[in-house]
Amino acid sequence: MTASATAPSAPVLTSMGAGWLLKGAVAVAALALLMAVWMWQRLDRIQQELARREMTVTEQSNRSKEMVERTEALTQELQARLAVAEVKLSEVSLQRTQLEELMLSVSRSRDDTLVLDIESGLRFAIQHASLTGSAQPLVSALLAADERIAKAAQPRLNPVQRAIARDIERIKASAVADLPAVASQLDELARTTDGLVLLNAAPEAKSSPKRAQPRIKDGAGAGGTAGAAGLPPDAGAWQVVQAKWGQFWGAVWSSATQSARDLLRVSQINAPEAVLLAPDQSVFLRENLKLKLLNARLNVLLRQLPAARADMQAVKASLAKYFDTEEVSTQQAMQMLTDALQATQSVTMPRPDDTLTALSAAAQGR
Repeated sequence: MTASATAPSAPVLTSMGAGWLLKGAVAVAALALLMAVWMWQRLDRIQQELARREMTVTEQSNRSKEMVERTEALTQELQARLAVAEVKLSEVSLQRTQLEELMLSVSRSRDDTLVLDIESGLRFAIQHASLTGSAQPLVSALLAADERIAKAAQPRLNPVQRAIARDIERIKASAVADLPAVASQLDELARTTDGLVLLNAAPEAKSSPKRAQPRIKDGAGAGGTAGAAGLPPDAGAWQVVQAKWGQFWGAVWSSATQSARDLLRVSQINAPEAVLLAPDQSVFLRENLKLKLLNARLNVLLRQLPAARADMQAVKASLAKYFDTEEVSTQQAMQMLTDALQATQSVTMPRPDDTLTALSAAAQGR
């Protein structure tokens, strides 16, 4: 019984296990299906998300491409503008350089023009001073140049100002002869040449006070007048006759002795050619002296002082040789020649050499 009783229970258990297995398999299948559906839905959502993200990335990529293109275009435009700006900047720099050079050239040209103008003015003043014999034109030109340089206010012209100050002091301190006065003296001496007394002239022609003596042409009349003038008012007729007689014989004696002196003269002959000078040759001698004096005057005015001094020395030698040196007029003429020779002995017209050197250095840009 036991065997029979236990035998039928095995199939029951088997069928029950198979049911549970089936149920389990169905449940697993259902669970797998649910999992598959969930996975499918999730995969679908993932695909949709990927698609959406892909679209977003594509849009961003397109935007990025557009931005890159815009950036490239903008970069190219900026590069073109930068190139144009660089060209303009180089042009502006070149124009600025040219403008600076032009301004420097204008400033330098103005200074050079000022230097050349001052130099030409000084050289004209030197010529004016040499013609007039006065240093005043030089001083005036230097003062005007100093004033113009002070107005220009250029530092490179400061050495010129210092040179001008030195030249002004040197010119003012130098003594310049009055050559126009010397020329006037020579002109006056040429006019008085005809009044000079020759060494071989007759005594009547002498004008020296120690040689001039009164000549009585009417001895009686002069003696009567003198005698009458020397007598007292109450003199008698006999006294008047005696006085007139004495005056008459005094005049006769004076005239005789003067004639004897004119006929006979004793003197030492140091220059025979002066004594033997013919009267008609004295005219040529005086004219020669006039020509030499006028030539000396012309040389003085032309500042040819050695030639003028040579002419004056020749005139002085002729005066001492052919004319009476004891006459007042001859002595005055020789004194005038001596003064003229002394005045022209050391005539040196001052020159603004320091200023000219400084102007030359400034013109060369040193």
